[in-house]
Amino acid sequence: MTPMGLGLTTLVTVLKTVTLLLGGAITYFAYEASLRTHSRSIRLLALGFGVVTVGALLAGFVDTLLHVDPLLALVVESGFTVVGFAVILYSLYAEE
Repeated sequence: MTPMGLGLTTLVTVLKTVTLLLGGAITYFAYEASLRTHSRSIRLLALGFGVVTVGALLAGFVDTLLHVDPLLALVVESGFTVVGFAVILYSLYAEE
């Protein structure tokens, strides 16, 4: 049990849910900003955050629903995080 009295599986589920909600909100608002400003770099920023968020979601599914090695879920999440952060970094240097 964790200090809050939750099991680790429940805690991970809660944290993944919060990650999905926050990441989804960031992605949505960045995309909306890209539509308002017609900015390609902000659209890429939204895409990067979306990839990171989807990676966290897929890792949760892989770990919880597929019942495979937990390291596979970590690899899935890390792969999406690397790609998402690469897109975010590119968006910061992209010319309009």
